[in-house]
Parts: sequence; structure tokens; C-alpha cells
Amino acid sequence: MSLFLITLGLLTLLQVGHLHLLRRQLPERWHGLLNWALILIHLPLACFFLLRLTGSSQLGLMEILRPLARGAFYFQALTLLHMGMAGSVLLYWHWRHPKAHVMSPSRRAFLRGAALGSAGVAVVSSSAGALQAYGPPETPTLELHFDDLPEGLDGLSIAHLSDLHAGPMVPTGVLALWRDALRGMKPDLVLYTGDFVDSRPEELAPFFGLFHDVAPPLGSYAVLGNHDYFQDPRPIWQGLEAIGIKPLENTHVILERRGARLALLGLQDPMALNGRFQGVKFGPGPEPFLASRDIPRDAFRLCLNHRPSEWHAAVATGARLTLSGHTHGGQINLIPGLSSARILGPHTNGIYEESGRTLFVTRGLGVVGLPMRINAPPELPLLVLRKQGFRPGDRLLKD
Repeated sequence: MSLFLITLGLLTLLQVGHLHLLRRQLPERWHGLLNWALILIHLPLACFFLLRLTGSSQLGLMEILRPLARGAFYFQALTLLHMGMAGSVLLYWHWRHPKAHVMSPSRRAFLRGAALGSAGVAVVSSSAGALQAYGPPETPTLELHFDDLPEGLDGLSIAHLSDLHAGPMVPTGVLALWRDALRGMKPDLVLYTGDFVDSRPEELAPFFGLFHDVAPPLGSYAVLGNHDYFQDPRPIWQGLEAIGIKPLENTHVILERRGARLALLGLQDPMALNGRFQGVKFGPGPEPFLASRDIPRDAFRLCLNHRPSEWHAAVATGARLTLSGHTHGGQINLIPGLSSARILGPHTNGIYEESGRTLFVTRGLGVVGLPMRINAPPELPLLVLRKQGFRPGDRLLKD
């Protein structure tokens, strides 16, 4: 309930600010309609969140509210973009007219003239962001080179999925797109690095129905992300096991391929120590020494670790390669080339190498907060392990 109240409070503050902006930009004859319009837009969203957080998601009312709530989420995107652009216009006005009276007719005329343009840009941007978020994911093939890779692991292909965020902002049809893309890859191994759900375990039911028959030769393995601990994670663990995806929470498995051994480790997310945001403990958090105990010395170590900011914990396991997600590549990057995920740390998207260790951070697939992606399209990469000195002609060959 506290999460609901925080969310409701933030939405209220956002819309009060937006209402103030709209009153200053729109003709006065429209002002009487603004309050009712905003209430009608946000009431389904508030009801939807309240039902989810009180455990009433089994009600048929949820299916009626879901598309209306998704529409309200789109309106939040419009609101943020509109307010940001209007703020930029206002700053520009003050820069060009530093001595102008703040309530001058010229200022009002300028702001009203810019209102239509900023609203239009907001609509176009949010629409383009929604198309990017819910379109087919990018499926790059990336080769990762290691001089100590056992020969039997050369050419091993790994599909890396992360941050699905199954829930109100990820329709079943989008999950099906991701499943079809995964099937088309035909990887040797499928790895998931967390945030299966937006917040509730039951939101993963469509995923279980669609991914139950994905069966790569070396299996499917996963760790959970911070969102997976917003509620009791045990139904997620059990559901994953039931469809053949083995959770690795501070443990490892040994996989064999052509006489070589791969030690696949998983670290538990720190949110396990603060489940439900109330200090409910679902586990000890990341325990690198527990996860790496009794691993054979000749095994190549690959670690699943949801947050790239916890790369040091993965390095402590002896992992040569760490796979992470969490950042969404920034998800909404209004300035091309500048990731908004930089606030989460220096490792936001792509391949990083430090002191002989490699980290790969995927942008992931789903969305959180707003149903859009800008300059951060969804990604389902195929990683191919290569022993240093491979032949260029082998680039896309499957073993």
C-alpha cells in the first residue's frame, strides 16, 4: 500500500504541474474541462494499481482496466515530454529576453505559440517511443574473445534475455514476438538476467505459456532481478523450474561441451534483502564465495548478475564473463549518444573489459515506468564465445 501511495503522490504532483502549464497555454474557455479530463484519464490507472497492490488481480475488472491504464501510462509520457519541452521554451525565452516582464503579452503569445509545437513534438516522440518499445527486438550477433577459453567452448552460442517486465505494460503479443525471435536464433544455451515481472509473480503467467517449449541443447538458466523481489519470489522460482528454466541464486552448475567445462554461476540480487521495500528478507543477497564453491579449476566461469553495478561481486567469483541487464540502456535517451542510465553507474550498455574480465550489459526487452523507448530499442543478443585467434570466416558459423 505504501508503494501505491508513493506512486499516487508522484502522479498527482506531475499532473498538478501539467494542469498549471495547460491553463497557461490553452484558451480560458477550455479550463473548466481540464480537471475532469485529467480525472477521467487517471482514475482507471489509480484503480488498476490499487487492485494489483491489494491482491485483487483475479477480478475480471482488471481486464477492463488494463488497456485504460496503459493509455494513462502513455499520457504520462506525453506529460513529461510536454513539460520538458515547455520548460526548455521558457528558458530560451528568458535567455533571449532577460529584462522582459514575466507576465508580458509578448511572453504569453510566445508560450501559446510554442504550446502547439511542443505538444505535437511530444505526441510524435511518444508514439515513436512506443513503436520502438513494442516492435521486434534487435537481435545482434556479438562475438566475445577469450585467450583462455577451452577449445570445446569455442563457438558456443548464448541467447541473453533480460528485463522482460511482464505485466500491465507488456502485452502477450509482445512476449510472443520475443519468443519467436529466440526460437529463430537456435542457441546452444539460453540465459536470463532478471526482472521477469513488473512487480507481481502472477504477471509471469503469459510468459510461462509462451516459453515452456523453448529447449536449447545445454538448457536455460536464470537469476532474478530487483523487480522480482517486490513480492514473494518463490512462485517465480517454481514457475521457472516447471518450464525448464533453472534459477541460479548464489549457486552454480557445470555444463560440458566437447570435453570442456563451463561453470555457470548466478548471484542473487541485493533486493532479496529488502523485499516488498519493507526489509522482508527473501535471501542473503549476492554471495560470490558461496556461488563459486567447489568449482573445478579447469572450468571457464560465466556469471549471471542482474545489476552491472554489482560487477565486483561477479569478479569475486572468478568469472571471466559476466552478463547483466537492469539499465534498459537508459530506455529514454532524449540526447542521442548520451545514456540516461549513467545515473546507475558507468556500465550501461554493451561490452566492457577491465583487468582481463569482460562484462556484457544488454538493453533488455521490456519497459518500466513509461511504455516507450527512445534511442534504446529492445535487444535480444546472441553471444558467441570465441577462443582468441579464431578465423574470420568462422564469424557466424554454428557448431
